[in-house]
Parts: sequence; C-alpha cells; structure tokens
Amino acid sequence: MRLAGWGFRYASRLAWAARDVDLHLEPGERVLLTGPSGAGKSTLLHVLAGLLGPDEGEQTGVVTVDGVAPRQARFRSGIVFQDPDAQLVMTRAGDDVAFGLENAGVPRELIWPAVDAALAQVGFPYGPDRPTGALSGGQKQRLVLAGALAPRPGLLLLDEPTAQLDPAGSALVREAVARAVAGRDTTLVVVDHDAGSWLPLVDRVVELRADGGTVEHGAGWAPAPLRMPVRSPRAAGELLLTAEDAGFTHRGTDLPALLPSDVAVPAGRTLAVTGPNGAGKSTLALLLAGLRGPTTGQITAGRRLTAGLRRAERPPHRWPADELVRRIGTVFQHPEHQFLTGRVRDELALGPLRSGSGDDDARRRAEELMERLGLAALADANPFTLSGGQQRRLSVATALATRPAVLVLDEPTFGQDRHTWAELVALLAEQQDADRALVLVTHDAAVVAALADDTLALRPASEPVPA
Repeated sequence: MRLAGWGFRYASRLAWAARDVDLHLEPGERVLLTGPSGAGKSTLLHVLAGLLGPDEGEQTGVVTVDGVAPRQARFRSGIVFQDPDAQLVMTRAGDDVAFGLENAGVPRELIWPAVDAALAQVGFPYGPDRPTGALSGGQKQRLVLAGALAPRPGLLLLDEPTAQLDPAGSALVREAVARAVAGRDTTLVVVDHDAGSWLPLVDRVVELRADGGTVEHGAGWAPAPLRMPVRSPRAAGELLLTAEDAGFTHRGTDLPALLPSDVAVPAGRTLAVTGPNGAGKSTLALLLAGLRGPTTGQITAGRRLTAGLRRAERPPHRWPADELVRRIGTVFQHPEHQFLTGRVRDELALGPLRSGSGDDDARRRAEELMERLGLAALADANPFTLSGGQQRRLSVATALATRPAVLVLDEPTFGQDRHTWAELVALLAEQQDADRALVLVTHDAAVVAALADDTLALRPASEPVPA
C-alpha cells in the first residue's frame, strides 16, 4: 500500500479532508492510524478500500494497493465502517456475511461454513437467521466485522471497530482481528480513538495531522492522558423523570429489548447507563427521552418538566414535539439520524427556533456552541459531510441548544480525540452544574469516571437473573 503526496477534497466542500499524506506499508504490516477528529482518517480508509472515485471529489498525488488503483484491488480489501448501519445490506445476519463471499465468487459449498466460522470468530451471539433489524448497535458492529473477515482479505481496514462495544466485546473483537492477521497474510490499518488497546497488536503508529501530512511515532508512543473536568459534589435535586417497571418488547417478538426497569432522574445529577450490548441501553434512552412509549410500566415527568403543559398528566412520549424539545434534549446513537437541515449553523438554530426563541438568541447560541466544540469553521457545511466525530459533537450541541432540563445522550463521546473529548465532557459537566439532569448511555469508562454520580447496569433479557 503506497500513498505519495495524496490528498482528497469532497465535491461539496471547500476544505481538504486530507492532504500531503505520504505512507508506505509492506504486506502484512499492522498500522494504527491516529489524529484529531476531522483529520481525514475515515476518508483515507474509504479511498484505500476503493470506495471513493472521481465523482465523489478531487484527489491529488498517488495511491496504490498491490501496485494498482484501489478500485482495481477492491475485492482484496475488507472494511468496517464507523456506522454499521451503513454497511448492512441484508435482513438476516448470515445472509449479510454471505453477501460479500458471493460477490467475491466463492464456491457455493464453501460459503456457509465460512459464514459460520466468521460469526463464531467475532463472538456474534445469535445464529445466522437472526434479523439484522433486531440487533443492537454493538451486535451490528460485530456482524459487519464478520462480513469483512469472512473473505480473508489481503488488506483489512477498520474504522472505530470497537466504538459501540462493551469492554468484553471490544476485547473479543481485538482477539478476532489478531487471529485474522496472525499469519502476516493480511495488512491491517485500524483507526480507533481507544488507541492504547491496539498498541500490543500493531507495528507502527502513524498520526494524520489536521493541517496536512503525517507524523510517525516510535515504539514507546502512548496516547496523552485524558483531561478530566473539575466537579463539585452536588446533592440530588427534585425528581425530573421516573421510570417504574418500564420495559419494551418489539411487536412480533417474544424477547424483550428492555427488561422492566426502575430509574430515577433528579436535577443536578448524572446517571450513567451501562451494560453489555443487547441489554437495552439505547431502548431505555428512547423511553426516557419521550421518543418511544414503554410496552410495560410507565415513564412519569416531574412538576418542573410538566410546568406549562396543557395536558400535564400525559407521559413524555405523548407530548407535542415543540414541548418535548424544550424539556428533554436527546442525542441518538447514530447522530446522522437526527439531522434535518443542510447547514451546521441551521441545525443548531433549529431547536431554539422551534421552541420559541427569537432569531437573535438562536443565532447567538449556535455561534457559542460551534466555537466551543470546534465546529465554527464548518458552520456552512452540510452536516452529512462531517466526520463521525464532528457529527457526534454537532448532535450533542443540538441537544444543548434549547437548554433542556434533562439531557439523554447515547454514546456522546463516540469518535472523539483527546482534545475534543475533554471539551465535550467539560461542557456536559457544566450542564449538571446548571441544575440539569444527564442520562448517559455509554461504554466509555472514562466518561463514567468523569461525570457519573449514579450508575445503572442493565442486563440482557436472555441473561438469567442472579440468585
């Protein structure tokens, strides 16, 4: 794999996603690619996989895989995207893994043994008939990794492959990757902001710089320590939200997505919701955010949240949208699912405008949040063209823009470098100090240590209750 003076600029953007990149990898090498959020790491992986052609943007320099253009070597590469939903193409898990094998011309009699082996290799918890629509984000991530590994690619490209996984799942994925590259028949390029966990596996660490170019780090390199916010202990304030035996089962299934759970969300406190993939963390977040009604139990809002509501007795999922957005801010697991406009500044102003703020106030709030979260230079960019880390910061900013009393955030620190992680966590700590309540669904142990006053550990519905 060779890049010389390589750069790429998307057709819809004025700024270069990456530029002046020089990088050479011998067959079988293993490289960890680091760099700040927005430096072009995902773009580089997509180019190496042969997924970005001349229609997508302008390219400079030279990039080859096995001595030819990446698009010509496409069937020699396997890639795992940041967002697993962007990679799933079939409705059954086994069919999704088989899809790549079929495209590569693998003989029919060899396909299903390879599918079963790949699913077992990544610790996929279900059989090949499991509907992909019934999987959690972390389970989808394991599935797309199985699809990338099944054809035994010569070049394996991993973009944040453990970002949505619990610690046990992350370790299992790293073990699966280690086995896949053990024979040095596969070249590995991995992007992961949890860089330290990959250091025992890789040969080199290459940093992609925000202003262009690369820096190669020596064998003793280690990521900088995280900067934790300074917090003052706070007593719990009035109850803002309460869940009593709240559970959820998808229609047509008999296995609950969320077991009945009790939750108390008081003002001035942060609740971290943890647990393994498939335990229902994101489902609980949707219930508490008023975006879905429970199928068992109930969600009740306190007086501070219901003040001024015409039908205050109604549960949050039955509130009008303009009333809900003023009271409960939400960050989805996949940030692109909540973008509604074509510009970053418009996305940030939308919530305040819908909740009754004037144009000037909405604009001031948008400018403040863009500056704080490193998005000011992207004010006129389309949200869907941002990097994964930039999209995550934008989604958090949109939730903060209306100054809601409750913030429900699903994996809020996904895709952040050390600097943006610290700024994002400091901003969330300030919300708590302003007597707001935070509910954080997260696998990020550092953000739990930095912010959580209380922790709720969920368990999967299929897991037996401890004696």
